Amino acid sequence: MNIVRWEPFRSIEDVLGRMPSLFDRWPRALETGGETRYDWLPSVDISETEAEYLVRAELPAVKKEDVHLTFDDGMLTLSGERKQKKEEKTEKLHRVESFYGKFSRSFSLPDNVDGVAIRAEAKDGVLTVHVPKLKSEPKKVTEIKVQ
Repeated sequence: MNIVRWEPFRSIEDVLGRMPSLFDRWPRALETGGETRYDWLPSVDISETEAEYLVRAELPAVKKEDVHLTFDDGMLTLSGERKQKKEEKTEKLHRVESFYGKFSRSFSLPDNVDGVAIRAEAKDGVLTVHVPKLKSEPKKVTEIKVQ
């Protein structure tokens, strides 16, 4: 019989390791130059119709000039920055719960997408990315004769 060292937090690490997407969306505090800033990830919904995939990202208070979309080798990457407004001299902040800073999310897309025809639109704080599917003919069953 082998003796196994008991590590009380190992099971918690295992559980958290299986659910990274739940905790990845929470902002992470980063120390930069004596200043604390937070990295955050916008919430994203992905759906599908017969003609296209739809990627909807919640980006309130993010200007479309601060959003960058790329598609390379089957990977759609959404990145950008939500900038904090300058504090007014006449305004005194009591509580700030919004997160600011850079963000980046990447999504692997299926092989049947038309990467050249991807388009995006921003409206009411939601970025919608339209990813068209390639048109494919229904597969025909081919009978093979045994000789």
